[in-house]
Order: sequence, then structure tokens, then C-alpha cells
Amino acid sequence: MVYNRFNMKEKNKRAWVVAADMGYGHQRTAYPLRDIAFGEKVINANSYHGIPKKDRNIWEQTRSLYEVVSRLKRVPLIGDVSFYIMDTFQKILTYYPKRDLSKPNFALKNIFYFIKKGWGKDLIERFKKNPLPMVSTFFTPAFMAEEQNYPGQIYCVICDADISRAWVSLNPEESRIKYFASSTWTRDRLKLYGVKPENIYLTGYPLPKENIGGEDMEIVKEDMRHRILNLDPKGKYRKMYASLVDGTLGKLPEKSNHPLTIMFSIGGAGAQKEICLKAINSLAEKIKEKKVRFIIAVGTRKELAKYFAENIKDIKFDNWLRILSSDSIDDYFKDFDKALRETDVLWTKPSELSFYAGLGIPIIIAPTIGSQEDFNKRWLLHIGAGALQEDPKYTEQWFTDLLNGGDFAEIAMQGFIEIQKLGAYNIERIIFNG
Repeated sequence: MVYNRFNMKEKNKRAWVVAADMGYGHQRTAYPLRDIAFGEKVINANSYHGIPKKDRNIWEQTRSLYEVVSRLKRVPLIGDVSFYIMDTFQKILTYYPKRDLSKPNFALKNIFYFIKKGWGKDLIERFKKNPLPMVSTFFTPAFMAEEQNYPGQIYCVICDADISRAWVSLNPEESRIKYFASSTWTRDRLKLYGVKPENIYLTGYPLPKENIGGEDMEIVKEDMRHRILNLDPKGKYRKMYASLVDGTLGKLPEKSNHPLTIMFSIGGAGAQKEICLKAINSLAEKIKEKKVRFIIAVGTRKELAKYFAENIKDIKFDNWLRILSSDSIDDYFKDFDKALRETDVLWTKPSELSFYAGLGIPIIIAPTIGSQEDFNKRWLLHIGAGALQEDPKYTEQWFTDLLNGGDFAEIAMQGFIEIQKLGAYNIERIIFNG
């Protein structure tokens, strides 16, 4: 089946889809919504054509600080102190005891200081010329729109399993921003921050449609049928949970359509490259013997591709060990989503990719960077859709144990069953149909 992503009943329904070029998270979240984007193009609020220099500088200072501190985190003492200071401003408070958390924090006040000085006015004035619904995967453009009295509807998509107070306006009771909650955790957190319940929609995270296959989920189910065979080579999980597997996925094929495949996704700051290299060295013999296929997803950063090319000496780069890299972010997401269809295990820090466990892909959780990733990790472990990485130097040992014990198969089914997969469809339906 070839899935046509332009299969909306009314193709003239369009919105301003806005992201921010700060790492991959906000752009990846917007990518599945490009169908409805005006001109079929997602707009990056921090780098659109014609952005005023003063606006660009404010955005650039924020992004540069995050990337530098993320890399510094690996440096003993200095890195820990630097990241602690930065993370304090975006820290997510404990959920319990339940209490009123509507008081704005320092980070939020700082954002509004610049917005009230005119940050983002140029972008919103452009949108006002054609006041379509605006849906942003980052909170700042939504605040800009509301502050500039944007006449159209304003929506904000949550791209983590829990969020800091900075996601909600200074005066949540008066705000008209509507939120698409990625999970029940974010839904309930928004309420603690003072967002009116009628402005919260529990849609789920917008996973790529090319990996779902429509609201009947034909593609994701087919991929899962092949994946479960690779993740349960001894048949232990399928024997114990035969009725669940059959009832959820239907009849399984005799053989998987691809070899056992691990994808290691490295974040935009490149902070996990050493972990990935150690894992490859541990799995070297299995890769050479064509027992495991390994994909290194490095995004658009050519220096990361160069790092692996220079540091992997005794394994040939071919179909069994390859680097997934693209020149543009859209091409990267396209290639990444395509590769996921034949990926059995995704190894990554718990970013927005945590929700990709909903595709039935178990997550190996790399060390976290930041408060939001700490909560994403907790969420993955809470629903049973991820496993903490062990020492990457001994990947071959612990990975094989999880595989042969049927643990990866169980984790895959947990994510497939527990995580909402139709987020993109739900979001589009609400924007255009109410």
C-alpha cells in the first residue's frame, strides 16, 4: 500500500504551522502536520525568511546556550554545574502534592519581557494578513500571537510527556491559547498551571502519518507484525501472550521482512555520540556476521557523520552499518521515518522520540538531558514502553539477554497498546471541525 498523505476530504483547509529550529524536537513535532500547513511548509519562528535581526539574535542566544551547555554536561563538575543552573530555569516541579502552580516562574517572565518589547511582532503581523488558525509546537510563538492580538485561533502542541510552567501564559485564566496534550500527564499538568479545561484537548502526540497508514492504522500494524518476530526470537513472549498478540495484530507472517535492526538516534546537540560508538564496538562481531543491523541517525550535522567515519575502523559501512544523514531537516525526517518501518529497537535520549514507542518500537533510554527528559523517562518506564540502557561497553551481553528473554517484545507491545497513535489526525480534526 502506498499511503497518500494528501487524503484530507477538504484539501483547502490550511493553518499556519509554526515550529522553532532549536534541536529537532519542535520541528519533528510539526513535521506530521505539514499536510495542513499553508504552502505545505512549516515556518520556523526563529529563522523564517525576512526575520528582523533583533528577533533572530534573541532566538540565537537561547539556542546557542542550550547546545553549549548540553555538550558541557559531559565534562565533570563544570558541566554539571553549568547545566544545573540552566535547568533550574526550566525545571518541572513535582506533581504531588497537587496544588496551584499557576504563578509564573522567572523563565516565563523573561520571555514575556522580550515579547512586550516587540519580539515576534513581525512574524505575527505577517500571519495577520491571512489569519488562518495558528498551531505552534513551541510555546513562545503562541504567546507572541496572543500578545499581538492575533485574530485567528491559537493552538499549541505539547511535545513532551510533562512540561514546565513556561508552557503556559502569564495569566492562564484569561488566555485563549488551546493546547493539544500529548498524554494524560500533560493534560493534568496544564490544569495545575491554571489552563481552563475547555482549552485542553487530549489528542496524543502527532506521530508521522507515513508510519501509521490512516485511522485504521494499517501500516503500523503490518510493521508491528514483522517486528514482533525479530524481538521474540525464542518465541517466549508470543507463547505466553498469544491471545493478546493475535487479538491486537492478527496473524503473523512466517518470517520478518527485515533483519534485526537497532537505530541509535543522536540529538541535535550531539551529546550521545560516545555512547553510540561504544555500543557499536560491543556489537561489532554481530554486525560483521550479519546478525544485527545498526543505523546511526545523526540528522543534518555533518561533523557527527565525520566523527563515526573516523572512529569506526574495523567495520565496513554498508547496509548492516550505516549513517542516516541528510542535508535538510525535512529530508532527514522523511528518511528517518522510512527507516523506522524496519527498525526493531530505538536507542535515544528520552526526547520527543519517547512517543515513537507508540509505533511498537521499544526504547532503550539513554541518559537524560534536562528536566523534561527526566519526566519523559519516568513516563516511558511508567507505561512499560522503555528500558534503561546498561553499560554501553557491554551492549552485546545485556541486549542479547533482553532479546532472548522476550523482554523487548513485551516492551514493544506495551508502547503499541498504551500510547495514542492518531495524534496528527486528532489535531487536524479539532482545528477544522471543532
